[in-house]
Amino acid sequence: MCGIGGVVGCSTTAVSLEAILECQRHRGPDDRGIYRHPSGLAALGHNRLSILDLTPAGHQPMVSDDRRLCIAFNGEIYNYLELRAELSAYPFRTRTDTEVILAAYAQWGDGCLDRLIGMFAFLLWDAREMRLLAARDRFGVKPLFYSELPGGGLVFASETTALRAGGVATEPDDVAWATYLAGGLSDYSDRTFWKSIRSLPAGHKLTWQHGRTRVACWYDLADRVGQDWDDRPLEHVKDEYLALLKESVALRFRADVPVGINLSGGLDSSTLLGLVQTVQGSESDVKAFTFVTGDSRYDELPWVKQMLAQTRHRSVVCHLAPEAVPELAAAVQLHQDAPFGGLPTLAYSRLFAQARAEGVVVLLDGQGMDEQWAGYDYYVTADHNGSAAVVQGTGHAVVKPACLTAEFRTLAETLDVPARFPDGLRRLQYRDVRYTKIPRALRFNDRVSMQHSTELREPFLDHRLVELALRQRAERKLQGGIRKWLLRDLTRRLLPNEVVEAPKRPVQTPQREWLRGPLRDWAHANIDLALRAVGGRWLQRERVLNVWQRYVDGDGDNSFYVWQWINLGLMCDQPSWSAVRGRGRRVGTP
Repeated sequence: MCGIGGVVGCSTTAVSLEAILECQRHRGPDDRGIYRHPSGLAALGHNRLSILDLTPAGHQPMVSDDRRLCIAFNGEIYNYLELRAELSAYPFRTRTDTEVILAAYAQWGDGCLDRLIGMFAFLLWDAREMRLLAARDRFGVKPLFYSELPGGGLVFASETTALRAGGVATEPDDVAWATYLAGGLSDYSDRTFWKSIRSLPAGHKLTWQHGRTRVACWYDLADRVGQDWDDRPLEHVKDEYLALLKESVALRFRADVPVGINLSGGLDSSTLLGLVQTVQGSESDVKAFTFVTGDSRYDELPWVKQMLAQTRHRSVVCHLAPEAVPELAAAVQLHQDAPFGGLPTLAYSRLFAQARAEGVVVLLDGQGMDEQWAGYDYYVTADHNGSAAVVQGTGHAVVKPACLTAEFRTLAETLDVPARFPDGLRRLQYRDVRYTKIPRALRFNDRVSMQHSTELREPFLDHRLVELALRQRAERKLQGGIRKWLLRDLTRRLLPNEVVEAPKRPVQTPQREWLRGPLRDWAHANIDLALRAVGGRWLQRERVLNVWQRYVDGDGDNSFYVWQWINLGLMCDQPSWSAVRGRGRRVGTP
């Protein structure tokens, strides 16, 4: 839901808030608003995607009844009805969750964050204290970017493209790109792929008051989980977890617009469907969206049909063909403004576009179960220190750091995850939730859903579910070579046995085959764009071309590094990279 922007601490003429909102209008095509404080110290802007209270009463930025507080809010507070009842003394004027945040802040100050169940990023201006509070949800489902302005001010937006459109001067960050190209790592800190633009980390808040900026953690997953194991009887744990699952799904159906679900044939999205049936009843007819590529080795339509056979859900199948990839990739790149997840992200773009065309504005997804219940293969093989590759790969290297110039390679940062748990498995789960898998996937998914003005909700990333799962011993996650053991055992109450017993099938596309086949010329053209822009500075041209030719000839069983170079070429073709292209090669470099 929505896009937000703001300026604080300096003249609002330093950047254009109007340009920020215009750039991210796809995030909220239903309404637009700007609030300016009379002092000139703060201005907030909002693009509205109407989800709750579709009337003009939901207009933002929203000002409190006493004119003290103003908020620009992106996201959903799923427990807003319960909080509204608790805050009944507040003079509510709307049926929105936005106003509930205003009431909660008026009652509890910054402590209101702990009471919110949902996904959110917001800017809240307190005119009495002349103080700005910017906050982001526990796992970072909703984004918030900011940049420092001359004179000590700050400017905020939901997307990095919007900050640049508003007048923030920046260029690609060499360290971020070196880290990504050398090790596949991104979204692990407040660093973005653009110099001078920072991401407020998940579970953090930023405050500005009297010219001073402070960033602090308000939600620490490891601290909330604690060191102790949950050694209650297994049935007690399963009952509690299932009750939380049902509540989480039910809360995320709160909307005044149609809601659908993303459905693959895997255990997680099938569990989601089973929960929808449990929560809404057998008469539920919400639409189920599935992407396919026409390759039976990867498409999961047979499992989807099996799941839907005894339901009233309409299956909507979204096709991705290789000939659609070049144009689609360019469009997705404009919105991602950073490396993204290859052909699966493009397939999701098709899915969200189809959902919007079908009149479905909100979609539920199954993200988060693998991290909670040790679903990836490397959870089984990881060493006792909790280390494993950042990018899940195959038998061959997923990145090619030797193809980078020596000087550029030295810029790459390494991920040093604090050992917050005594056991290696939970250290790895914590890494994936806090630093690697989840942050990266949420960035891809936020951009590709909002590109089509649709809202994506992640019921399995309810913090109560994640915390409960991380308190369980390893044998409740991994047993006899079976991953996600407790989840499989639990979902027998919801799903056909053949679905519960199905092996883990990563959501994949024939990316490897298409890049060698029908997309080979397109891939080569984008790699050439990257080499022309940063060859000699970042990439060693001859090494890249040699490795690419070996790939085309059939060497290797993964395509991640090839996609990295293609993605770099897609970025280099954007107007924002004109300065990079103008630098050219260094004399004497390959």
